[in-house]
Amino acid sequence: MKKIIAIALAGLIVLAAGLYFYPILTAEDAPDAAQLDEAEASASYTAQLTRDLRGSDALHWGEGQISVSADAIAHRGKLAPGPDYKLYLTKGFVEHEDEFEPLKADAALIGSVKSYDGFLLDVPEGVDIEEYDTIVVWCETFGEFITAARYR
Repeated sequence: MKKIIAIALAGLIVLAAGLYFYPILTAEDAPDAAQLDEAEASASYTAQLTRDLRGSDALHWGEGQISVSADAIAHRGKLAPGPDYKLYLTKGFVEHEDEFEPLKADAALIGSVKSYDGFLLDVPEGVDIEEYDTIVVWCETFGEFITAARYR
């Protein structure tokens, strides 16, 4: 019986390590500084991501600057690594999954975040950044809040 428990525990450890390291190993390169500089120069709004939000913890956090324009959203900073991150715009600031989930259906999905050392995403056609005031990074796979910032 002890052998079965030990094998099961080892399997869980390997699974947990895989869930943590797989996104890191498959992450895309962050945009280069020139791309971020260009996006920041044309931004209508900026905001700061901080680790001190109610929904942030040791595994779910973001820090750095967000720049928002009608065409692109740029992040210069760091995100905790994880799988299946999405960037949303919301009408109203949220700082926890219990606040985001009721708003998710009305939030604008901008795209997938695939880099943890900064990102640059195009704003999809038909999304008006003026209708929203907050960016939210969300983990779709686990339904986890990562970070947010009010940009206007």
